[in-house]
Amino acid sequence: MKTISILSIAISVTLLFAISAGAGEKSLVETVANGCRTEIDTYCKDVTPGEGRMLACLFAHSEKLSGKCEYALYDAAAQLEQAVNALAYVVNECGDDIDQFCQNVAAGEGRLLECLDKNDAKVSSRCKEALKKVGLK
Repeated sequence: MKTISILSIAISVTLLFAISAGAGEKSLVETVANGCRTEIDTYCKDVTPGEGRMLACLFAHSEKLSGKCEYALYDAAAQLEQAVNALAYVVNECGDDIDQFCQNVAAGEGRLLECLDKNDAKVSSRCKEALKKVGLK
């Protein structure tokens, strides 16, 4: 795990935090918070959470991170990579449907998925299958 840059993990996890807010599974924020509890309590107790500050603090103390904390960061980054890949797959498979039926819908907060649901009868089978494969249907 030491060969993986803590900085790249921190950047990935920061993106993940932005994407994963409200996820049904144990959130990635919880994964890192639980895995790095000792480090957060020891080195980052005076840091105000948000906007990547906690990850910046962990990065500043990267040489002191326990294996448990490093693994939590690695695990969160891996989960982020899976989520980004799933999103890219759905966008690729549903792009034409989104352009056709949801062009005036702002992305975010599930609005595009809601639009595709409203137009379910017209949405391509390719898009429906992609949504099903990634667990959005």
